[in-house]
Amino acid sequence: MAPFRIERRSPLPVDETWRRLTDWPRHGAHVPLSGVTVRPAGPTRVGTVVVVRTGVGRAGFDDPMEVVRWGPPTGDAPGSCRLEKRGSVVLGWAEIEVRPRDGGSEVVWREEARIRGLPRLFDPPTVWSGRLLFGRVVDALLKG
Repeated sequence: MAPFRIERRSPLPVDETWRRLTDWPRHGAHVPLSGVTVRPAGPTRVGTVVVVRTGVGRAGFDDPMEVVRWGPPTGDAPGSCRLEKRGSVVLGWAEIEVRPRDGGSEVVWREEARIRGLPRLFDPPTVWSGRLLFGRVVDALLKG
């Protein structure tokens, strides 16, 4: 697997940072050639499946991720969410933590991803591209 970590600070309050980072359909607006659907509709909870469709038309693939841990922030307690990748192309997991920090919030995004069938030789470019892509997504979501 190819693990990476992204950390960001934001002047936004913890609950607003959490809301922005877990508004799954908004992620698709910041990932090239992708769209996001959520099943079932409604508030996120354990068992919610977030599906990222990457590609153009029929030339593409789905990256389904199941929410296996869901704990929004409360008071001074941080929020955390874990998604397990359940697809036939992308394997691994992602974790998002949001905690209070200096009157705003701090985000820690951890992810371990692997493309099925791709040799471990490609882990370093996978880490580099994942950190770049998801760093930009986090930055865009925090900006609004």
